[in-house]
Amino acid sequence: MADTPKPPDMQLQIQIDEDVANGQYVNMALVNHSDTEFTLDFIYVQPQQPKARVRSRIITNPKHMKRLVAAMQDNINRYEAKFGPIVTREDDGGVH
Repeated sequence: MADTPKPPDMQLQIQIDEDVANGQYVNMALVNHSDTEFTLDFIYVQPQQPKARVRSRIITNPKHMKRLVAAMQDNINRYEAKFGPIVTREDDGGVH
């Protein structure tokens, strides 16, 4: 049985527009899901304002969402190892 040649590794080149690179500050996220996808809405809530606007919406599949959560947890663990625990309180707004 002959060995099949391995295809060459491709290097992914990621481009980012300047507006996207500048980022958006958010202090609230809403997560919803169906059987086929997760929707993440990122929101900035201004103090003393009755309305807030979604600044970005990400829609992804369940497998990618699970990988994203694992990557976020890994980064939180590394952050806390370097800078100390991130302390959250029950009375700090209550909205996730």
